[in-house]
Amino acid sequence: MLTDHHCHILPGIDDGSDSVDTSLQMIKTMREQGVERIVATSHFYAHREKDVSSFIEKRKNAYDKLVQADNTNGEILLGAEIAIEHGISRLDGIEKLCITNTKYILLEFQYASFAPWMLEEVNDIAFDYGLTPILAHIHRYLEYYSKSEIEEVLRSGAVLQFNNEAFESFKEKRFVKSLIKEGYPYVFGSDSHNMRSRKPNWDVLQKKAKPEIIDGVIDIFQ
Repeated sequence: MLTDHHCHILPGIDDGSDSVDTSLQMIKTMREQGVERIVATSHFYAHREKDVSSFIEKRKNAYDKLVQADNTNGEILLGAEIAIEHGISRLDGIEKLCITNTKYILLEFQYASFAPWMLEEVNDIAFDYGLTPILAHIHRYLEYYSKSEIEEVLRSGAVLQFNNEAFESFKEKRFVKSLIKEGYPYVFGSDSHNMRSRKPNWDVLQKKAKPEIIDGVIDIFQ
C-alpha cells in the first residue's frame, strides 16, 4: 500500500495546510498520485507546547474537521514530527506521539551542527520506551553534518525517512540510493505542506525512482 509517512496535511495546526480546503486539495492530489494511506505528522516542538496532552487535543480537533469534510474514505493516520531538543526523551507522554497503532515515532534533527546529545536523545527514546525512531529526511543534513557524523547517526539503528524531493537532487539521490543499497530500513514521505511551494509530489518519486525502490519500504503497520 503506497503510504505517505510524513506530511503536514492537518489544517491550521502548524506551518502546513492553512485550511480544510487546502487539506482536501492535498488529499485529492495524493489520491490521484496513487497514495492509499496518509500519515499526518504535524510539527511538535516541546518548547512551544504546553504538554503532550494539549497537543494531542489540538491535533484531534484538526483531524476531526478534516475527516468530516473528506469524502474519499481514504485512510488517514496520526503521528507527529518531533523536534529533537534537550530533554525530549524525558518528556511525559512522548510515547503517545507514535504513529497510530505502531511503536514508530518520527523524529527531526535540528538544522545545525551535529552534537552527540542529539543522538543520545534518540537512543534514550528507543530504549526507555521500546520504540523505533524514524529519522525524518536524513538527506537534508548532508550540508550540516560531516561524513563521520552521518555514519554515527546511521549506526543508531533507526528507520530512515526519505522525502520524495531527494530524487530531484543529484547529490541527495545518490546518497539515498547508497543507503538503500546498503540495506538500511526506510520509508518515503512527501513532507508536503500546501498546494504551492510544497505540494504533494509522489509523481516526482514515481518518475525518478525505480519501482523496486518505491516498493522496498518497510511495513511499519505489521
